[in-house]
Amino acid sequence: MLNRNAEALFWIGRYMERAENHARMIDVHYHLQHNQDLQDKEYKWARIIRSLGAEVEYRRQFEQYSELDVLSFITLDRGYENSLFSCVSKARANLKTMREALPSELWETLNGFYLALSEKNPGDLRKETPNLFFRYIREKVETFQGIEHSVMLREAEWHFIESGRMLERAENTIRILKFVVTAINEDQAVPYTYLLAALKSVGGYQAFRKFYADSMAIEPILEFLLTHTTFPRSFYYTFTKLEEHLRGIRQLGQPAQSGQEKAIRQAGKIRAELGCMTREDFMLEQMELLIYFLTDACMTLGKSMTETFFRMEEASAS
Repeated sequence: MLNRNAEALFWIGRYMERAENHARMIDVHYHLQHNQDLQDKEYKWARIIRSLGAEVEYRRQFEQYSELDVLSFITLDRGYENSLFSCVSKARANLKTMREALPSELWETLNGFYLALSEKNPGDLRKETPNLFFRYIREKVETFQGIEHSVMLREAEWHFIESGRMLERAENTIRILKFVVTAINEDQAVPYTYLLAALKSVGGYQAFRKFYADSMAIEPILEFLLTHTTFPRSFYYTFTKLEEHLRGIRQLGQPAQSGQEKAIRQAGKIRAELGCMTREDFMLEQMELLIYFLTDACMTLGKSMTETFFRMEEASAS
């Protein structure tokens, strides 16, 4: 497979997962609004922009952090490269170059999603209930991913899409945790409220209750989101799957290069280190350091994959 095709597939997976994450980040915020009185709402909306690392881009267009401005920036802004619309647009552009090699259902679904978003404007966010709008976004992404899982051959193309999706999902889980841990530290509020919002935003509340029914406390919630072996959005699970897909790429292609083995070892090392952690390692006061460590691990692995599989001069996505 040509390096530029592998890169396009990898970024299709990343961008679609990233689009869904924006919907989940907003879900966290609305869960918090529902559970507590937010006195300084502008400050709370600013926190979302900070968690995405988009303060500079946002300030170029807006002076205040109002609900409508933040929502339109995150979702529909054409200029912000990581807005929901931009992510879907870039995923579509990459998929367009691979139409002949991928099932037609993927193009039809993603192109329809893109066209529907193209017709939206910031005023529509006032007319629609935000919760319903972001649920629609999640459902469209999940439809795309469901088709991918249902009809794609388990060949290199599928492994590259899934590698991108799993790496992005791991980063998204850490980003949500960073958001709630920062909120806890800044607000000096009851941590349980924020962590419960994080659980609900990733669809993990019922799964958590199944395994930790009598332990609704900080440490077990963090332990669940980071190390649970069967919850699809835990960091451990995503890195387990990422390692599997990297091995799948190796087995389907030519004899493994040193870079491929390095990426596989990096993923396996992080997974193993998480698997060795105990509940005492998930004390709230230690979370900032752990979040930094896992964020750096994602960046390092992403760099290794880029150096191994993609031609930097032909990169079209990052």
